[in-house]
Amino acid sequence: MGAFDHLTNQKTVVVTTFRRDGTGVPTPVHIATDGERAYVRSWSTSGKAKRLRREPQVLVAPSTFRGKVTGPEVKAVARRLAGNEEMKAARRIDEKYPLLQGRLVHWAHRIRKYETVHYELVAV
Repeated sequence: MGAFDHLTNQKTVVVTTFRRDGTGVPTPVHIATDGERAYVRSWSTSGKAKRLRREPQVLVAPSTFRGKVTGPEVKAVARRLAGNEEMKAARRIDEKYPLLQGRLVHWAHRIRKYETVHYELVAV
């Protein structure tokens, strides 16, 4: 059984990233899983992306849409994707959330001129 199997049908998870002083910053995000990996999306100048550039260690837990944790946390490492890996992650997320992530998020990022980034999460 994979570390993210319990999140396969989960719509929202909390990804906790860490500030320089070690304080955790929980953020609710949509997730798509693929075997031993999970994928999330953000934009390159978000606080989450900035924290991930400095510290790739994260905690991932199932949650409500508003970010209330509803299950056990999994320790993971986030890695920013590029090229074919990024396209695969984008496709997985778009397939799971066709309207919200597949259309609206792409539109909002384009309007705001955000660079969309994708991360692979691997349990440790």
